[in-house]
Amino acid sequence: MSRRFRGESHHKVDAKGRVSIPASFRRVIEACDPNWTSGAAPELVIVYGDHRRSFLECYTIEAMDEVDAKIADLARGTPERKIMQRLFQGQSLTIAVDETGRLVLPAKLRQKIGLDKEAFFIAAGDTFQIWNPDTYDTEETAKTEALLDDLPDDFDPLILLDGARLDDVRSTGEQGG
Repeated sequence: MSRRFRGESHHKVDAKGRVSIPASFRRVIEACDPNWTSGAAPELVIVYGDHRRSFLECYTIEAMDEVDAKIADLARGTPERKIMQRLFQGQSLTIAVDETGRLVLPAKLRQKIGLDKEAFFIAAGDTFQIWNPDTYDTEETAKTEALLDDLPDDFDPLILLDGARLDDVRSTGEQGG
């Protein structure tokens, strides 16, 4: 079982804030919840604290355990540890997926991202994001299209995995290597 989320999808949100999680996302959530057993409700962590973000970031239990371990490694009392604790431990919510594969998003979280009748889910590796579809289209799609428009027509994004940088590709028009 893959421990990475893949894909994107739109889902209806009902008046109580219930929204179905994409089925493939549910399998990853289950696989990455060390306490999950068949028939039980898997859990995930929704991080909502960063006021600069227009989406909810959803972590598997394993992914959040990794973040928590890194926070614990920071020196106590430092501003870095305090901000990380506030953003990832204080301003987060552990939530269970119900028996029908839905999340119940509290009103506070729906209001934060302007979620009403529809949610947009998009994979981000070991996390996934929940967006208001209109916000995603205006903010993220526009950013991605602008980045791609500045690149050569024959740009191969896989070169970024070999250490190439977008700034270098844009400035030289070459793919680097």
